[in-house]
Amino acid sequence: MSVCPNPKFINSRPSTRPIVHTRPLTTTAAVNCLNSNRVSSRAASGAAMANSARVAVAQMTSINDLAANFATCSRLVKEAAAAGAKMLFFPESFSFVAAEDGESLKIAETLDGPVMKQYCSLARDSGIWLSLGGFQEKGSDDSHLCNTHVIVDDSGSVRSKYRKIHLFDVDVPGGMAYKESSFTEAGEDIVALDTPVGRLGLTVCYDLRFPEIYEQLRFHHQAQVLLVPSAFTKITGQAHWEILLRARAIETQCYVIAAAQAGKHNQKRESFGDSLIIDPWGTVVGRLPDRLSTGIAVAEIDFSLIESIRTKMPIEKHRKPMDFWKGSSL
Repeated sequence: MSVCPNPKFINSRPSTRPIVHTRPLTTTAAVNCLNSNRVSSRAASGAAMANSARVAVAQMTSINDLAANFATCSRLVKEAAAAGAKMLFFPESFSFVAAEDGESLKIAETLDGPVMKQYCSLARDSGIWLSLGGFQEKGSDDSHLCNTHVIVDDSGSVRSKYRKIHLFDVDVPGGMAYKESSFTEAGEDIVALDTPVGRLGLTVCYDLRFPEIYEQLRFHHQAQVLLVPSAFTKITGQAHWEILLRARAIETQCYVIAAAQAGKHNQKRESFGDSLIIDPWGTVVGRLPDRLSTGIAVAEIDFSLIESIRTKMPIEKHRKPMDFWKGSSL
């Protein structure tokens, strides 16, 4: 499936309450606020944005046990909060990975159900924003769910959600055949929102192979940080994971945060792992020492670096409009 020609765009605005940074993130002089043209005209009036923001990316091996996965996530949230991170990013299927066909449908629930409420309470109690990438949200009928990326703020409120647009219907060379569309409804909306760690563009896993959604998020919706929570297969991860992520960062001049599932979930399923934080120049700035271990990696989102790269190499100004390509010929 490709992105709709005119996809709907959801712009999630923060509340009118200013975001206050209670913990200093740098030892330089005063913390400067980004003005509106450096973030976007959509930023909340009066919301302060520091020159940098500390983030953490999680890596884990989820199983078909909601309680066990929540215990792991709770531990990682505590580690991220203790490290001074403003936001922690979890991988796709953080709360549940099925071992048998049909299990995901059985545990799927609405975003106001008990599972998501647990994670909202976790965010509130820890005072940290959470990116919950790839939640099994109940679909429009009993035969389908939505693969939903949920953003929860530090007060425990759901700020935004993105439903995965590109579904993984793939016969992996040398591996299994997957047909995500057999039980998952595709999303239609492109989603970006303002947070204390920058303006985020939301995607999920297989979206990574379709650069047009990232171009939309960067050039039409002013994203500064692109999120790619994933459960890449071992085979495709070995071949393409880091290459694709660094390419998305370079071509959009955005930070990319890619939380990954890692290792064997059960006898049938194994994920590549290797959670990454990549800067707008394509440099990996956050990574766990072991691509299969459970833990977090911490890095700073440097807003001055984003501005510097975009100013010195103004690709947004140099891009050709779609009409230019429609009129071109060999």
